[in-house]
Order: sequence, then C-alpha cells, then structure tokens
Amino acid sequence: MYPLEGLKVVEIARVLAGPWSGQTLADLGAEVIKVESPEGDDTRNWGPNYVTKGSDSSAAYFHSTNRGKQGITVDFKDPERLTYLKELISTADVLIENFKVGGLKKFGLDYATLAPDNPKLVYCSVTGFGQDGPRAQKAGYDFMIQGMTGIMDITGEPEGMPQKVGVAFADVFTGLYGVIGIQAALAQRARTGKGQHIDMALFDCMLAAQANQNLNYLTTGKSPQRMGNAHPSIVPYQVFPVGDGHIVIACGNNRQFHNLARALDRNDWIEDPIFADNITRISNRVEVVKQITETLSHWAKLDVLPALEDAGVPSGPINTIAEALEDPQTLFREMRISPEGIPGVRTPIKFSDSSLQLQRSAPGLGEHNIG
Repeated sequence: MYPLEGLKVVEIARVLAGPWSGQTLADLGAEVIKVESPEGDDTRNWGPNYVTKGSDSSAAYFHSTNRGKQGITVDFKDPERLTYLKELISTADVLIENFKVGGLKKFGLDYATLAPDNPKLVYCSVTGFGQDGPRAQKAGYDFMIQGMTGIMDITGEPEGMPQKVGVAFADVFTGLYGVIGIQAALAQRARTGKGQHIDMALFDCMLAAQANQNLNYLTTGKSPQRMGNAHPSIVPYQVFPVGDGHIVIACGNNRQFHNLARALDRNDWIEDPIFADNITRISNRVEVVKQITETLSHWAKLDVLPALEDAGVPSGPINTIAEALEDPQTLFREMRISPEGIPGVRTPIKFSDSSLQLQRSAPGLGEHNIG
C-alpha cells in the first residue's frame, strides 16, 4: 500500500521546484501526470549527462526530478488538446503549476476559472516571488533567489566571494514546502469538502529556511557574516585539517567536547578555563580552534575518525558525491534505486506500514499521450 494511493495530480510545471513536489507525491503513491509542451521540459536538454529510455534521450537532470510520473504533451494553442487537459483537471485532486503570475489565465487554466468545475481542487502555484507584492511579476531562478535572500552572503570564506550552495536549494526547499502545503490543504478538504489555492514562492521558502541565521539578525540588528565552515553559535563545530586531509567535528555540548579532549589525549582542555563551556569557547574561538588544529595535525584520518567515533564525538569525513552514494549506510538504507533500469535516489522517508512507489522512471516526452 502507498500512502497517497488514489490521489490524482496534474503537474504543469518545469525545471525543479514544481517537478520536485510532483516527484515526491509520485514516490508517495499518487498518480502524477506531467504535462509538457511539445518541445518538452527545459531540463530535458540540460546536459551534459543524458539517459536513454527507448527512443527518448533526456538529461540526467530531468530524470532526477520526474521519476514516477506519466507524461503527456499539450499545445495550449490547440483547442482540442486544451479541452482534453481541462477535462483531465476536472477529475484531479491536485494541480501544480509554475507559470508566471497570471500566465495561465488566458488559457482558462487559472484557479479562479477551474475551481467552479472542480471545487475540491487543490491548486498549487510556484513562482519566484509569489502571487503578490512588488516583485510578483519578476522571474525568479534559484541562483538569483539565493543571492537575494542572504544565503550566499553567509556562505563561503570570510575574505572570499559570496558563494551559492552546491545544489539548487531554493528550488528543493520550495518543492518540499509545496508538498507540505498540498498535504495540509488536502487534510482541510477532508473536513470541509473544498479545495483551495496555495501560493508558493522561492523567495519566501529560501528566506524561511535560513532558520537561526534569521533570528541572529532579528534579535540583535546585526547581519550574520560569512564564517567559512565554522558555526556562529557552537565551538568546535567546523572543518579541521588533519595530517592527511580534512574532517568535520561537531561538538554540540560540553559532554561531547570533554569526550573530544579525552580522545585526543588532551585532558588539560577539560580544566583549562578557555574551554570551560560553549559560551567561553565562542569568546575564545581563535585560540580554541588553534589548539585543536595543532593537536589534530599529528593525526591521520584513518586513525582519528575511529577514535572520535569510539569516544562518542560527532565527527566524520568530507566525502565526494561518489563516496556518499557508495557509503555502506546509503546502500543499507536502500537510498539508491533503479526504476526501469534508470538509477536514482529515493524520497528519504520510510514507513512502518506502507511503502514508496519506486517502480516507474521519468516518462519519455509524450510517452502517455492518447490519440
């Protein structure tokens, strides 16, 4: 049994945020019908890596965000195909779209037009800046959203350039928040019998996801600064060099720090007042990090990581993507999947009494067209 079995979703969305919501719902068992233009989703051509499925060759990027869906093509300028799409939507539970604000109204595919024929419809719009506000009409892409929301300003080395996150996190967060919104609207529909319009914005989601850094500003009036791999509120909690590379050490409390001191044969740190507690270690950050760095320089990765693990110190290597995907934990948890022989990584949810739907790969362009 799949958690969302029986739920019908129509996805009129491209690239990442909207399709990520659709793929997550598909993994959870919903029937997701992806609607593309005859030219296809832009990401079908976002190489350089391509996947061949029958006669279709689409970029790996497309396959990473569209697993589990059926695929049809609709030219909105074709009255017959547009009518077919509207009939499809009239029996759907959910619609996901990421057109510019008002972009679907001229085709009669906006919420106000569709809702009277399907009052139970949960309609999720995904845009860069939302349906209203001074930037509502502005296009929004993940990279520019990362720049505008502050995450780039706090990412990178203090003296270096601002850096974007290595994955399109604004898109991914928006896709996941979108799923939360859709599930909440469906829960309300179960009580009221009515659907509703959900307004998702990349800007809002990336801003909200900055969590403690937002509060660091709102409670002090001082904007957080780039700190490289260090943590603004915890010491030691960063990357440290060792004799043959780098590792991560993340001591979240005094007990873990004392375990670190013992594991590195530095019991003197437990008595030294500059290491007394987290507040004191923050105040003496430069000296604390200097001493830890000096001590670790005499250790090799293969020696220090087991020692820290045995001592109960949160720590680990800095893996490549390849190393992470080959990690024994990854394999044991069956995170890697291969629907229809095409590799992927599943939605990271495990249920005690249901399963994910992971049998279907991303669709070829128009693979499920009728007529």
